[in-house]
Amino acid sequence: MPQLAAFPKAFMQALCKDGSMKVSEWIELACQLEIQGLEWYAGFLEMSERSNWSLFREQVESHGRVIPMVCCSPDFTHTDADFRNQQIEKQKNWIDMAHILGASYCRVLSGQKRPELGIEQGIELAADSIKKCLPYAQDKGITLIIENHYKDDFWEYPEFAQEMDIFCRLVERIDHPNFGVNYDPSNTYLAGEDPLDLLKRVSHRVVTMHASDRYLAEGTLEDLRREEGGAVGYAKRLRHGEIGQGLNDYDAIFTELKRVGFDGWISIEDGVDGMEQLERSVQFLQKKIAQYWPT
Repeated sequence: MPQLAAFPKAFMQALCKDGSMKVSEWIELACQLEIQGLEWYAGFLEMSERSNWSLFREQVESHGRVIPMVCCSPDFTHTDADFRNQQIEKQKNWIDMAHILGASYCRVLSGQKRPELGIEQGIELAADSIKKCLPYAQDKGITLIIENHYKDDFWEYPEFAQEMDIFCRLVERIDHPNFGVNYDPSNTYLAGEDPLDLLKRVSHRVVTMHASDRYLAEGTLEDLRREEGGAVGYAKRLRHGEIGQGLNDYDAIFTELKRVGFDGWISIEDGVDGMEQLERSVQFLQKKIAQYWPT
């Protein structure tokens, strides 16, 4: 049966940029929810001190929770080999972080969609870099998970493998027992595509999931596809919202995941309008999990 984790989507600026929230505060907040885990972000300011890693793990586990996955944003599509090698070393450091935190999964991305980058070139650079990280991950017992991402909070350009065809081609290039997909249905809308179309193409590779929901603040999906697809910066027409109240069809999503035998972690990216919203999203997902994975 899938288990639930939460990600501090509403507090990224506070935890990663201005330091107005401490990681311990987030742990205490999140552990009030009826979840089993806390998804981690490698860019929390306090994670720069390696000595904190085991301390945060102890705090989380003292509440009967675990850290199942670490969210990282390597940039493997730079054409400079030295830059990519630096990113590979960063990813290995994040794999160490995941191991010390007790996580089983560590996210990878393709990299930024720089204007001068060709599609085949970008796929080759990203696949080669990820493959170079996999033996290290395997030695540590960590599975690398690639997300159909839109854009790291702190990147200039969107994700190179944002579009479905590019993402699927990249996934197909990497065949390794310690590699899988972290599926995020909402990010597919940001590419102007259908999340169910993507899921049907990669469901057999999905090992973790980001649960989120988006709603249209204005206009239509056709407007989004015409105006926002692949744009630098976040799509202005879409907003994060309460899970179950937006565009995603969670019945169809869970039907497909159940069909392929998925039983991994589902991490909630929500709460931008407060912890009460996050609590409602937890309740929605608990009911859906009970419906599709009855004990």
